[in-house]
Amino acid sequence: MRSVVRRSAVAGSWYPGTEAAIVQEVDGYLAAAGTVDAPGRLVALVSPHAGLRYSGPVAAFGYGLLRALSKGAGSGPGQDVSVVLVGPSHRAAFDGVAIDEEIAQALLDADPVVFDDPDVHRDEHSLEMQMPFLQRLLPGLRIVPLLMGSQAREEVEALAGALAKALSGRRVLLLASSDLSHYQPAEDANRVDARVVDEVSRFDADALMDRLERHHNVACGGGPVVAVMKAARALGADRATVLKYGDSGDVGERDKSHVVGYLSAALTSAS
Repeated sequence: MRSVVRRSAVAGSWYPGTEAAIVQEVDGYLAAAGTVDAPGRLVALVSPHAGLRYSGPVAAFGYGLLRALSKGAGSGPGQDVSVVLVGPSHRAAFDGVAIDEEIAQALLDADPVVFDDPDVHRDEHSLEMQMPFLQRLLPGLRIVPLLMGSQAREEVEALAGALAKALSGRRVLLLASSDLSHYQPAEDANRVDARVVDEVSRFDADALMDRLERHHNVACGGGPVVAVMKAARALGADRATVLKYGDSGDVGERDKSHVVGYLSAALTSAS
């Protein structure tokens, strides 16, 4: 396992290039989201990963929940936590899940589907887009970044099992990074996305996996979402709460002719 410092791929374009500007934008989205609550102990989040100005207002609902828990207002991971980020690889196609930076050896040992390849992370944004919020809320956090290649059912099942095995008993927050449907009229996108949102809200990972196999343009990180849902279930999560849904046409120029869907959700445990 190599020790690698991965430089930002999209700072200054997908999100601001200076710390002060990032803090100002992130804090604005968190303030707009207000008080966020979900029952039980937080095990995992589902969060979007588009440009911050588009997906940030939706992502802020999940991170608003994390902010409350990190300050001790409820049962959650707190400040001393490792965050396991699982996202899709948009640029590099490969079989398996690539690992970069501070990965617990237990994950590498858990299943051969998990392997160490920092190169595929170099230009990837899906995990990086979580960092403006994470670094603002948990400045001392330790991250475990995982990228999925094919997102095939076999890969999803193997990763879910590896996560459940390696993370049991650890102080960890799972985070699935995914946008939903892409570049359809808002009316069509919202209808397609509603089915995914429903399956997440029912904590039905198998139904979502079936949908991903039957239909294209459902969710670019659908595999990570299913893997995290299955691993979270194995780690004790027993309920899902949809915190916010929106699309890219809700902000900026408010162009509803071809939108990207965004979802923020929490997976929690009663115990």
